[in-house]
Amino acid sequence: MQTTKSKPVVQQAGPAMSGKGLAAGTLGIAGSTIIGLASTAPLFSIAATLGYVVLAVGAQAPIAFIIAFVPMMFTAFAYRELNNALPDCGTVFTWAAKAFGPRTGWFSGWALAVAGIFVMANLAEITAIYILHLVGDGSLVENRVLVVGLGAVTIAIMTYVSMRGVELGEKVQTVLLLIQYAAMAAFVIGCLVGYFTGNAPDATPISLDWFNPMLADHSGMVQAVMLALFIYWGWDTCLALTEETKDPKKTPGRAAILSTVLLLVTYVGITLAVMMYAGVGDTGTGLANESHADDVFYGLASLAMGPLGWFLVIAVAISALSSSQTTILPTARGTFAMGIYKALPARFAKVSEKSQTPTFSTLLMGIISIAYFVGMSMVSNNVLQDSVLSIGLAIALFYGIASFACIWYFRSSLFASARNFFHRFFFPLLGGVFMAWAFVQSAIDMADPDYGNATIAGVGSTFVIGIGSLALGVVAMFAWAAFPESKPYFKKETINKDSKILAPE
Repeated sequence: MQTTKSKPVVQQAGPAMSGKGLAAGTLGIAGSTIIGLASTAPLFSIAATLGYVVLAVGAQAPIAFIIAFVPMMFTAFAYRELNNALPDCGTVFTWAAKAFGPRTGWFSGWALAVAGIFVMANLAEITAIYILHLVGDGSLVENRVLVVGLGAVTIAIMTYVSMRGVELGEKVQTVLLLIQYAAMAAFVIGCLVGYFTGNAPDATPISLDWFNPMLADHSGMVQAVMLALFIYWGWDTCLALTEETKDPKKTPGRAAILSTVLLLVTYVGITLAVMMYAGVGDTGTGLANESHADDVFYGLASLAMGPLGWFLVIAVAISALSSSQTTILPTARGTFAMGIYKALPARFAKVSEKSQTPTFSTLLMGIISIAYFVGMSMVSNNVLQDSVLSIGLAIALFYGIASFACIWYFRSSLFASARNFFHRFFFPLLGGVFMAWAFVQSAIDMADPDYGNATIAGVGSTFVIGIGSLALGVVAMFAWAAFPESKPYFKKETINKDSKILAPE
């Protein structure tokens, strides 16, 4: 039987090695939180979502972002509790395998990888488009070959940065996140100055009605919450780096909670400022104008920031670029952990002695992402966009599994204390139920032929791609289970409820 061994490494200084060969003790609470925030691409996420949320609920957009935050916070509690007890870079794969068994664990790891690969295509395209907007008159964005080529190059660059080690990645993310927040701060200040000086295109006083969900149409609020829910995705990246933090049992969980709270403040704060500046009208610069719903910031940047408007545009590109690197990290470490526990071939468990980073898993993530982006772009850009829209299914699935895994894993101690009741049962239960509802509701919506940009056999291609990609995981799981090398995993020899977190080297 083939095993994965790490050669002894003599280090005079620098981070130690974890049981899997990763760079232990590299990240602190600040670094973990920065990576958690960067993974969500906060500037790009709010720019691309705000217009559609306003179209769905009008002036009640702020409360939609708050409502969407609640289940994410509940899910974050489940992640924190599981990480405290089971600090493993495989996160939901490891936790689900321990709580429910190897097949649920494998499928959870697959869902995490699917979401990562699909979103990489979107991030690469957005990065390329925004960079090209700054070249000449911006007409180069119509050159599809140039967009795809530049997008593929950005994935390659971020893959290289990821392979150089998490310490370099943290430094890069710190710089990129500071640029994002500097641009957001300048934009918010510009909006507020315009509002208070009477130079706003549609000055709208803030109102308590903006925080009253009962004033919004019910179906519209459901749609808005679904849109807002998934722009919080990404905070859990810091938990995938749990074995590379200075306090694996506490730091990642705290960073996850802190990341979600900071995202809430960011999203609601920007929404309020932009609504005060541009209003929620359906003409001109109004946020409900369908003609610029896919990016309300692009048209407002020059108005609110004057000659500095270009800074916001390039910051959106940086936001997407930053997120592409932090998307590689958890996906690569998830498949790396699967390799360690023999849920995937042994080559996935290879780690660089120099950078202490998963080599094969990281490189493969980059190659597959580029191949998927380029390949789908050649087939149909509409289908590519629909695959991005389907990400919500995979996200809701693995978040839901993690929430229920928390309850089941800790089932013997759920009522031992009030803290356990709320943190290990009640909050995860609410989060899990909401994620299950989000999965079902999203699937129903996506099946509508009018949803997305294309149809397949009379059904929305978003549904076909989303459900199909998950179903493919079931096929892949049983195919791998047929190989002798997989038997220790599926027989619960490498991982089970009572096994140690760090698999033998």
